[in-house]
Amino acid sequence: MSDKTAKQIAEFIKPLQVKPGSEIDVAEDFDPRYSAGMKKRDCVELVRTGVALLAEYQNRLAAEARYGVLLCLQGIDAGGKDSTIRHVMSGVNPQGVRVSSFKVPSAEELEHDYLWRYAQRLPARGEIGVFNRSHYEEVLVVRVHPEYLDRQKLPAEAKSPGVWERRYREINDWERYLTDNGFKVVKIFLNLSKEEQRLRFLKRIKRSEKNWKFSAADVRERQWWDDYQQAFSAMLSATSTAWAPWYVVPADRKWFARMCAVGILIHALMEVDPHYPAVDEKTRKELRTTKRLLETEAAEGVEPR
Repeated sequence: MSDKTAKQIAEFIKPLQVKPGSEIDVAEDFDPRYSAGMKKRDCVELVRTGVALLAEYQNRLAAEARYGVLLCLQGIDAGGKDSTIRHVMSGVNPQGVRVSSFKVPSAEELEHDYLWRYAQRLPARGEIGVFNRSHYEEVLVVRVHPEYLDRQKLPAEAKSPGVWERRYREINDWERYLTDNGFKVVKIFLNLSKEEQRLRFLKRIKRSEKNWKFSAADVRERQWWDDYQQAFSAMLSATSTAWAPWYVVPADRKWFARMCAVGILIHALMEVDPHYPAVDEKTRKELRTTKRLLETEAAEGVEPR
């Protein structure tokens, strides 16, 4: 990829990044309907091109097997996490991608520390891991519903005032540990408006093929909308770091959100800059010898390719 293209991608996603150390109000500072003046048809074509580029980068990442990438997707219900994964990862080799969805913790998971279940699903070197919801649930849904904290069987001092600030610090330290060990952490928050969420819920009810996605519990969560917005803002402010910044992607227009996600992931892989491993002279000599041997075995009349 040319330096010019790389620079263009970096400039495009720059307005979406939460500046490390800044304090933001997601409702005031980020517009869910922002589209940078782009049209749907242009974004669809750019996503197609981006997916092909991601496939090339994934091949290099897998071949080098030195770095791993963790993509964390967060957002309110109906924010488009599933469709983002489906479109963005549509062209990559499924053997090199691991998608994990995190729902209500199991009894076994509650017997461990709150990051344990996420650590079990981290990507290996050479892989792209995708968290559909992530460890940030522990400072979002658990914060909005503090009764969930009681289920984690924590000692009293672990639930004392300041618990959320401590968790922000612990998460930042954990992500710093991952990046220090060669795992790029990419964090995308899909920013959906309350009205667009209402319309998407209605679509799930009206269209029979989408009924399976509907959950009355998701609709009930709307009564805590303002609490979630405050929790989102606090999380984004406290955990957007130099080593793992947050990107707030406008999610009301799915076609624009997908293009943003592709651009952010490509940018991250460009920073990793994986390469196909070079072979030494001994290996090259063996390749030449093997090539000649295979060519002599060709059937009569068959031209070497």
